[in-house]
Amino acid sequence: MIFNYDVVVVGAGHAGCEAAAAAANLGAKTCLITMDMNKIAQMSCNPAIGGIAKGQIVREIDALGGYTGIVTDRCSLQFRMLNLSKGPAVWSPRSQCDRAKFIWTWREILENTPNLQIWQDQVKELLVENQSVVGVCTYYGATFRAKCVIITAGTFLNGLMHIGRVKIPGGRCAEAASLELTESITQHGIRSDRMKTGTPVRIDKRSVDFSLMEMQDGDHDFHKFSYLPTEHTAVSERNNLPCWICYTNTEVHDVLRSGLPDSPLYNGQIKSIGPRYCPSIETKLHTFPDKDEHMLFLEPEGEHTNEMYLNGFSSSLPMDIQLTALRKIPAFKNLEIYRPGYAIEYDFFDPTQLKHSLESKVIENLFFAGQVNGTTGYEEAAGQGVIAGINAAIKCNANLNGGEPFILGRNEAYIGVLIDDLVTKGVDEPYRMFTSRAEYRILLRQDDADMRLTERSYRLGLASEERYRLMTEKKEKCNALIDFISNFSLKPSFINPALETLGTTPLHQGCKLEELLGRPQININNIAPHIAPLKKELKRLLDEDPRKEEIIEAAEIQIKYKGYIYREQQQAEKMLRLENIKILGKFDYLNMTQISIEARQKLQAIQPVTLAQASRIPGVSPSDISIMLVLMGR
Repeated sequence: MIFNYDVVVVGAGHAGCEAAAAAANLGAKTCLITMDMNKIAQMSCNPAIGGIAKGQIVREIDALGGYTGIVTDRCSLQFRMLNLSKGPAVWSPRSQCDRAKFIWTWREILENTPNLQIWQDQVKELLVENQSVVGVCTYYGATFRAKCVIITAGTFLNGLMHIGRVKIPGGRCAEAASLELTESITQHGIRSDRMKTGTPVRIDKRSVDFSLMEMQDGDHDFHKFSYLPTEHTAVSERNNLPCWICYTNTEVHDVLRSGLPDSPLYNGQIKSIGPRYCPSIETKLHTFPDKDEHMLFLEPEGEHTNEMYLNGFSSSLPMDIQLTALRKIPAFKNLEIYRPGYAIEYDFFDPTQLKHSLESKVIENLFFAGQVNGTTGYEEAAGQGVIAGINAAIKCNANLNGGEPFILGRNEAYIGVLIDDLVTKGVDEPYRMFTSRAEYRILLRQDDADMRLTERSYRLGLASEERYRLMTEKKEKCNALIDFISNFSLKPSFINPALETLGTTPLHQGCKLEELLGRPQININNIAPHIAPLKKELKRLLDEDPRKEEIIEAAEIQIKYKGYIYREQQQAEKMLRLENIKILGKFDYLNMTQISIEARQKLQAIQPVTLAQASRIPGVSPSDISIMLVLMGR
């Protein structure tokens, strides 16, 4: 049987869900093919969304009109804003979620999205004609003809799970691997390789002595993921289930070391590279042999389940070793588990074979998003999914975005940094986003993703009219508040009593309120009760707005960090000049004797679009870029 679509998305993980939703919402007739409709957007590892830099990505997805932030808010068990003791450039939202509710919330959204059909099946073959994709074939014998295909197969491609010396084919626990699709893709000239990741043991909370653990509660304030006030989850409505902290000890480590000969990581059974930033417990013992303890977080899997996730104890050791070691922790003396931790190896495709639109350079109209590009994490996958879905829809309708690819710059979004890193530098281990990867992180804060991206998405046709209206109203109120604070003058005799109350130095001469807010002890909320005009202005602007705290925070950040923001904007504008110098197809790199051999080889392999992208390729030096500028002048 033959079905016809504009866009076919293969895999319904976090990348696939966002890709399918974006393409369908832009008018493309879309089919999302998944092996199991009951596992849509499954949280294969930790049932949490966000974290350092990952939370920023989720807010960017929301600003673009995606759904990960909305689903997270609806399924939140506990919300925390990380890094509040540091500057706002690294504040990062994170939410513990109800795993089962997350799946069904996503499924409800997808099933009610116009232009979107879900098909439960497994894809085994990519159909290609004249080096352009034309569809896929499935194990059920169905053929899906399509203008564009997006591959978001996660860890399923030739997936192999490891528990000690036991090896089980699978994409994740109790789910079959995809065994033919990789070969169907690579036969057309696309390179693949292997990577590894892992997941910890799942624990029965009835067997845990919580009196021997430290409780970690969530935040009780206005923060959430989605910018839509309709998605606001009041603190009183959140479950606010706690997480718990405990530590390994020397007895635990001794047991774990006894199992190392049977560890796939150390006996040669696993040959691929795993993520260094999320090491297994056995890797921690090897890397930090002098440490007598490692912190573990016990986190809820859902509101109505006894299953809990042990963050920090990822392992592929034999199950008896895992359980025996954990029972040496006092709180786990009588521990019972649902299943052991395991490692999984899977195929991925070298992302340097992709354009910034995530379309393949080798096969036209074929897109890749998520872990198949060498990334790890739900958020990185979802961010890629949105971009792949948008660009597939554009390929189907030249009227969208003027037919030009939708690409986010490094100064516009963490998603832009992520994709540029992938296609420019490639990966030799599972890629994870950190704030340190972004050179303009003061511009890419979690509080202003809507200001950065909603207008672009609205012009494209993805962000709704309502979302755009809410953003412009917020921007106007934020600017009005900043304008008032920047122009309001204070006299020492008027404000000094309040400053002494707030524990900061009194004024010796008058100043603008903006200058006073530069002090770490002062913020809009604690100074407003002492300044009647400010209090009145806040009431006029924000009293009826459910986003009052959000707008105050956004305005205050812009005031306090005005100088840093301006400096980064200047730096970004300088780099933009190089971004505007197009070089694709203008150099015969292999015959450019003026630059180093390494630079020639890297440039030939990557084929950068702009001079700025060329400057970010490892092995291309500043002097190589200078020479290319001179040659461009000629």
